[in-house]
Amino acid sequence: MSAPILSTKLYIPPLRPQRVLRPRLIRRLNEGLHRKLTLISASAGFGKTTLLSEWTAGCGRPAAWLSLDEGDNDPVRFLTYLIAAVQTVEAKIGEGSLKALHSPQPPPMESILTAWLNEIAALPAPFLLILDDYHVIDDEAAEGALAFMLDHLPPQMHMVIATREHPNLPLPRLRVRDQITELRTAELRFTFAEADEFLNRSLGLSLEASAIAKLEARTEGWAAGLQLAGISLQGQPDAAGFIQSFRGTHRSMLDYLIEEVLHKQSTGIQTFLMRTSILERMCGPLCDAVMHKDAGEPDALSVSGQEALETLERANLFIVPLDDERRWYRYHHLFRDLLRERLHRSFSVRNGNAKKAEAELHIRASEWYEAAGLELEALYHADAAQDVERAARLVEGAGRPLLFRGAVAPVRKWLDSLPKEKLNARPSLWVLYASALLIEGRLSGVEEKLEAAELALRKAGQEDRSRDWVGHIASIRASLAVSRHEADTILAQARRALEFLHPDNLPVRTATTWALGYAYQLQGNRPAAGQAYREALAVSEKIGHAAITIMAALGLGLLQEADNRLGAAAQTYREVLSRAGDPPMPAACEAHLGLARISYQWNDLDRAEEHAQQAVRLARLLEQTDRTGAGEVFLARLKLARGEAGCAAGLLAKAEGLSGDPRSTKLHALIAAVQVSLLQQQGHPAAAAQLAQRIGLPLSLAQVRLADGDPSAALAVLEPLREKAEAEGLEDERLQAIVLQAAALHALGGRARAVQQVSDALALAAPGGFIRLFIDGGAPVYRLLCEARARGIMPAYTGRLLAAFQAEQRAAAVDAEPYRLRPQLQPAESEHLTEPLSERELEVLRLIAEGLSNQEISERLFLALSTVKGHNRNMFDKLGVQRRTEAVARARRLGLL
Repeated sequence: MSAPILSTKLYIPPLRPQRVLRPRLIRRLNEGLHRKLTLISASAGFGKTTLLSEWTAGCGRPAAWLSLDEGDNDPVRFLTYLIAAVQTVEAKIGEGSLKALHSPQPPPMESILTAWLNEIAALPAPFLLILDDYHVIDDEAAEGALAFMLDHLPPQMHMVIATREHPNLPLPRLRVRDQITELRTAELRFTFAEADEFLNRSLGLSLEASAIAKLEARTEGWAAGLQLAGISLQGQPDAAGFIQSFRGTHRSMLDYLIEEVLHKQSTGIQTFLMRTSILERMCGPLCDAVMHKDAGEPDALSVSGQEALETLERANLFIVPLDDERRWYRYHHLFRDLLRERLHRSFSVRNGNAKKAEAELHIRASEWYEAAGLELEALYHADAAQDVERAARLVEGAGRPLLFRGAVAPVRKWLDSLPKEKLNARPSLWVLYASALLIEGRLSGVEEKLEAAELALRKAGQEDRSRDWVGHIASIRASLAVSRHEADTILAQARRALEFLHPDNLPVRTATTWALGYAYQLQGNRPAAGQAYREALAVSEKIGHAAITIMAALGLGLLQEADNRLGAAAQTYREVLSRAGDPPMPAACEAHLGLARISYQWNDLDRAEEHAQQAVRLARLLEQTDRTGAGEVFLARLKLARGEAGCAAGLLAKAEGLSGDPRSTKLHALIAAVQVSLLQQQGHPAAAAQLAQRIGLPLSLAQVRLADGDPSAALAVLEPLREKAEAEGLEDERLQAIVLQAAALHALGGRARAVQQVSDALALAAPGGFIRLFIDGGAPVYRLLCEARARGIMPAYTGRLLAAFQAEQRAAAVDAEPYRLRPQLQPAESEHLTEPLSERELEVLRLIAEGLSNQEISERLFLALSTVKGHNRNMFDKLGVQRRTEAVARARRLGLL
């Protein structure tokens, strides 16, 4: 569940009635609209926001406005508000991206940004995206997201950044490409004419030209300084003397002028200004809560917070309305900073303990935000008050931890800031710390936090009183073991978790039940796995736990696939993809891989490749998983089916590089199975058999023996394998064994038994629509199916299978005699790349094959021309060619196109 959006951050500041028109700057802004970015960078008070407000009112384009604050240094929150801002221009844009962003396991930021930018690229009309106060952003991930946007910015969106500081963005590259318009301090300084108009017309002063020239020179055209000077001059009996004595730098000048301004206000207004300065933004009720008067306090304000805010706006006291209804406001940033300094000084004089007094104000703000349902803002003020207990309670969320509601990054950052003694005093925070790291995929630090939690629980004597946290620790450990495929550890930790977790803690209990199902599946106990998955699925759907709903459904799909129920499994996988978001969460790679396997068995190799490629792309976004390797192995198997042994060998090499963890026995077995087929296809049956025996792949060994003309040896392997599969209910292995066993019996002359076996196999395979299972059996299975058709066994199905064999034969360019194994490839065909092409290089290669020029590729991919040429050089080196036509030809030989 995502945190609420503060709509006031999205309002364009209204135009001031007596504003100074600055046509020279408006002209510069309009002239830069053909570029990607407009950057307005200057110190506080130079009129950046006012200028942008005036420009957006007359530039002729819709504008999406986002006023940033320090709380936006969380990449999820940052992107949430970016999307929300653009939705003020086009309401439907980014709905799928927001869902993906706030899912329990969101995909990487670049995937979400790509989907969102693609939607923007389809808009019919251009618009502006204005980011005000960008200097508050210092989070690397947020900065990286914005840099990615600038690299791939659709022409429909022109970005504008207003900031006090030099942003950490690729500005030199933008300058070289003429993609940026920059307004700096020198351009924003008020000219003499603008200062004259501001002081004499807007503020109603009657200053001589010489006085204006002095103020303009001494403030260096600084708008805020001129405004402060002008306010102080109002009612000043000796304006000339005041201007003559006006000296100093910006800071000393501002300190002096603030004193002049504040002294003209009532005591109550001064107190209001100082105490509400702790707030990033204000509304009347929030101000009332912060200004809650202690008994006997003398400097009370007789009006409400809303009335005070309206009074300040009328007096032009550096307060900015944030919405059209005049409900929310903020102070000018530098004015707010100095008010805070004065507040600290005031509390030090009055109470002697300024920190304690300021903390009380923050607590009042935190209480108000919590009551309003804005827990993130409540956490910010609790942290500012250094009230760890209140912050911890907000983070724990009364059984619904804040980190499970779209606030992982801010919670983790707050936990990062706490000293160990604070965490030890509240062991539950250690557990949430570990959980946050687990959700973020930073697995290496999880166990350390869990051990710290256990130690703190023991020292505090809280094991019995904190049984639910003990259970949560065990559940996290079970999840860690899932990533390592350690069935025994998963079972032990999951059972411990279910013993200790509170019955009402359904989210963690459901995740634990799913982990149990995975452990049972690893052990081959499919009935127990199915029961656990169904239980987890039912509860997760009921409570809206999207991540476990998807994972449990994936588990059920794998079991359906293993039971040869390919249609049901495909439907399950499609349902997973429909729930996985757009762009989908990385865990959806398993659904794509399942659909790839099913499409392969249905002999739809093109669809199988599409799903496998998508599976690999998503799997690369996961940390510490073998799913990328599994996808590469499947693609290698697919290449073998098409006779592209060289490309298959290259993919297997990539998969081997991804299987460095010796615990990834599952991936090693997948790789070995395809390597056996590769060796067999390349004419090395002895090496293939040796590898199958060493790794323990009985089905692969039987297939090698059968293809090599030794059906007796194949039967010796298949008979015990079939018995074991039947005893343990392993339907997938049983079907494969029956097909090969029938082919072996047929080769030995036992036609009656062979026909009975193949009849059984066809009856088992037909409901699932298996085709490749038979084709991959090669010539022995082909001859067996011819016999079955001659005897009238399931004629429609056998006819379909034989037609698929013949189509395969034609595609392999062999003669029309009865089906035989694909001939050994020539050395020129079996070559493979020593270094694979990157995803971007493959993308460029495909566009070259379509006939696009480098310039056209540059425009299609939003890349610089020099970058495209660099990709070409790297690609040509890897392919060992000199020209584009040679690259395309070799890529086709390798199966890359």
